[in-house]
Amino acid sequence: MRARSAWPSLKAMTSLDLAQERTYRLTQYAHGGGCACKIPPGELESVVAGLAGSQQAAAEDLLVGLDDGDDAAAVRISADTAVVSTADFFTPVVDHAYDWGRIAAANALSDVYAMGARPVVAVNLLSWPREVLPFELAKEVLRGGADIGRQAGCPVAGGHSVDDPEPKYGMAVTGTCAPESLLRNDAGRAGLPLSLTKPLGIGVLNSRHKATGEVFDEAVATMTTLNAGAAADAVAAGITCATDVTGFGLLGHLFKMVRASGVSAIVDSAAVPYLDGAREALRDGYVSGGTRRNLDWIRPHTDLSAVSEQESLLLADAQTSGGLLVAGEVPGAPVVGELVPQAEHLITVR
Repeated sequence: MRARSAWPSLKAMTSLDLAQERTYRLTQYAHGGGCACKIPPGELESVVAGLAGSQQAAAEDLLVGLDDGDDAAAVRISADTAVVSTADFFTPVVDHAYDWGRIAAANALSDVYAMGARPVVAVNLLSWPREVLPFELAKEVLRGGADIGRQAGCPVAGGHSVDDPEPKYGMAVTGTCAPESLLRNDAGRAGLPLSLTKPLGIGVLNSRHKATGEVFDEAVATMTTLNAGAAADAVAAGITCATDVTGFGLLGHLFKMVRASGVSAIVDSAAVPYLDGAREALRDGYVSGGTRRNLDWIRPHTDLSAVSEQESLLLADAQTSGGLLVAGEVPGAPVVGELVPQAEHLITVR
């Protein structure tokens, strides 16, 4: 689908007219956008190092904690029920307030789906520069989040807000699942195929949008698509290993999976799907600092000799509300590689 140069039509604006909303490009009120604003993975790991053991000792029923940097925490509350908990928020990834709300909510819910759980309740997390941006825009952001919550069958019941120089929005989400149905990033084993449930390229297209104002319908549609169906298919197939692909890129999240599972992976670069316009955005230089940091982080552990630097950047592209990377076959999702016995390189790209 081609980019639109004009602002998207607003079919359900509540208290802010179109002419006024056009004067506010939300992406210009933040230093970065979406999951590309994550703290670099190497720096983050150094911050939380040493915390995992104390957390585990404090809770015998903690099933998933800080050990392997999984998508959410999971704790057993009964023999047949585990509670999954996560929080996710970020600066504007698109200029349209309602779409930003939808994207941020879908992204937060994705952490629960990536664990094989069903979201049962969410609360809003909102930071707003109250003297700079009108609250009507904040209302549109929250409306977008509420609509995604409704689509997911997950009530959005309250939240927290602060006055902040940069706008930020997301959710804390709680879900449940059977303990044996958890999808974990440490459960991969050699011989399993790797399926990817959404195309890559969100990061470079969002960077282009921030710089130029161009709107990419396919990217917005991808970011607002829930991972509920893919997660349900994975659980139904008896799959136990998965993660979602967000700010650390495909290679970054795969690295965390294979490292935690004690295996290696081979990625078939020709099989990886991309959004329309992604390669053109890369060619024109719309690469975020987060993407470059991702590539720097995984490079020592990855054999990239068979692909170009440009292809490597796309594989490390910082996604926002991306798909699931599943160790197993998911209906309709391309197989982009496989897990193999641990080798010299944890990831080999061919």
